[in-house]
Amino acid sequence: MSKKSLWLIVLVLLVLGGEEMLNVETKEVSSPISSYIPQEQLREVLGQKSSFPILRIIDGDTIIVDIDGISEKVRLIGVNTPETVDTRRKVECFGKEASRFVADILAGTSVSLEADASQGDRDRYGRLLRYVYLPDGTLLNRVIIAEGYGYEYTYNIPYRYMNEFKDAERTAQKLEKGLWAEGVCE
Repeated sequence: MSKKSLWLIVLVLLVLGGEEMLNVETKEVSSPISSYIPQEQLREVLGQKSSFPILRIIDGDTIIVDIDGISEKVRLIGVNTPETVDTRRKVECFGKEASRFVADILAGTSVSLEADASQGDRDRYGRLLRYVYLPDGTLLNRVIIAEGYGYEYTYNIPYRYMNEFKDAERTAQKLEKGLWAEGVCE
């Protein structure tokens, strides 16, 4: 199958599926959104570079970054936010707010990425699994939970910051932040 045919299929699926992406001010990148860097090249690039420009925010727990000229989807480890782009279901309560929160934080920035050996490099959808660090060193995954825009999410295997993320969620619930606020998702 040619690259052009593949793009046409992806475009049709996006149009039919209605995937809503929040655009963030970024440079134009000619690479396809669903590209994958070969594993050996990925390790090399991630080892050489420490900062990757944000291209788009898909939702509160999935972003697209530029890695060596390739647009890579990155799924944040340990956090789940209400759905906004799953075509099989309605936009969930507080999903748009979570997406906007992440978009506002990441607008015009570059981030650092950290793998967790317990989680593997990619999920079943081909997205890179990573912790995402803001330019000042703040762990975005934790901030999303601590501010009540998402909740701790363990997929099968415990991960490095699991206990810290669970503590952040308990605190957000106690303080009634974000989606935990009284009356928000009734």
